[in-house]
Amino acid sequence: MIHNLSNKRIFITGGAGFIGSTLIGMLVADNDITVYDNLRRNSLAGRSYEHHPRLRLVQGDVLDLAALRHAMEGANIVVHCAAVAGIDTVLKRPTETMRINMLGTANVLEAARHLTGVERIINFSTSEVFGRSAFRADEANLTEIGAVGEARWTYAVSKLAAEHLAKAYHQEFGLPVVTLRPFNVYGPGQVGEGALRTFILRALKHQDIEIHGDGNQIRAWCYIDDFIEGLLSSMTHPRAIGESFNIGNSRAVVTIFGLAQTVVRVLASQSRILFTNKTYADVELRVPSVQKARELIGFEAKVDLEEGVRRTAEFYRNHQE
Repeated sequence: MIHNLSNKRIFITGGAGFIGSTLIGMLVADNDITVYDNLRRNSLAGRSYEHHPRLRLVQGDVLDLAALRHAMEGANIVVHCAAVAGIDTVLKRPTETMRINMLGTANVLEAARHLTGVERIINFSTSEVFGRSAFRADEANLTEIGAVGEARWTYAVSKLAAEHLAKAYHQEFGLPVVTLRPFNVYGPGQVGEGALRTFILRALKHQDIEIHGDGNQIRAWCYIDDFIEGLLSSMTHPRAIGESFNIGNSRAVVTIFGLAQTVVRVLASQSRILFTNKTYADVELRVPSVQKARELIGFEAKVDLEEGVRRTAEFYRNHQE
């Protein structure tokens, strides 16, 4: 735990994204926050705190080291969320994925190294580093990546390389880095791709829900409020520095078909569930162990899947696209 963040200067790359903009809502009343984002996706738009006087928005690119260093000046805490993500985007733009996720992270770490009095750098990795199959995977498990040339894995490879670099900056320069591996985070304000978001939006309109493949892929789903709790703990707990953590809900486990059925049932939807051919490599099983995060920083997910679906659907009912 140990949150109590106040009067900090917090710099968030990709801060207009889903997780970054949710974090801002928790912190902006008591801290000065700078968002550095290319605004390709903007979950910050329409939020009640979008124009908060303690929030500064800088439109920029993490590949521009000079601009990044200038915008980051004076920060106490750096949260690096910026990345290319989402399977459809990754398949279409694998080169950009690798460049932004690897070189962008290298730039963030290098810029942070020159800050005076930096207290914490949070680096976002991914559960994808565990490869096609991971059951109760802990942070010490061997990472496993698919075949070279399969675009599906460029995201995981880029994030894993960034993890190694973050660890190197900690070991070589003493940079207070923490790496998080999110496991299927969902909830109000999510933008872009995401199976659960898509299922809920279609269920609310009683539209057909499409599943790629046979629907037997297994995932653990983490509600955004739970993830933010883990993020805040990693930003403030002294035992987090130099560590990597799985942040997810190891109890909210379901197949993709079961997920669609749950959404339809909980929302009393008339949507039909259809199956389409899958044309890309996929993760068949991904369930985290969160024991390390529980023991070191006191993280424990609390929101079950059905409650999370209800809360998310309520948000989208009030923010119809």
